[in-house]
Amino acid sequence: MRIVGVDPGLNITGYAVVERRPGKLVLVEAGLIRGTSRGDLPARLQEIHEGISDVIATLKPDVLAIEELYSHYERPRTAILMGHARGVICLAATQAGIPLKSYASTQIKRMLTGNGRAPKSQMQRAICHEFGLSAPPEPPDVADAMACALCHYYLERQLIVET
Repeated sequence: MRIVGVDPGLNITGYAVVERRPGKLVLVEAGLIRGTSRGDLPARLQEIHEGISDVIATLKPDVLAIEELYSHYERPRTAILMGHARGVICLAATQAGIPLKSYASTQIKRMLTGNGRAPKSQMQRAICHEFGLSAPPEPPDVADAMACALCHYYLERQLIVET
């Protein structure tokens, strides 16, 4: 089974494809989709959609795991704009016929560290530990996408064990 984890962003969207193999999880590919159309929201959304569609077509994941939206009271506009990016990612998954699973950031953090409010540094260490990396992936959007894929993997594995 292949899982693509996605950390949506208008300027930088991180993605990571992991594959479940007997007894372990392997990182297949991780990277970024960068928006180049500054100030042009429709063009940036098209770049994100095309980038994720290409990742899906090339790496053939079985499921897409994505972080749910959250907003801060001080910046509701940010959540609205991020909803656009998340929407085109969801559209790409649906067009490819793969299921979409959403996870709250606190759920992802709790699954990987045991702490739903873990700081980025703790998440980075967890990612390095899980994949045997000597240094955290840069930029952090890639690590966030890896964390999202890992969360789905662990929750799915938990369901299999429970049944």
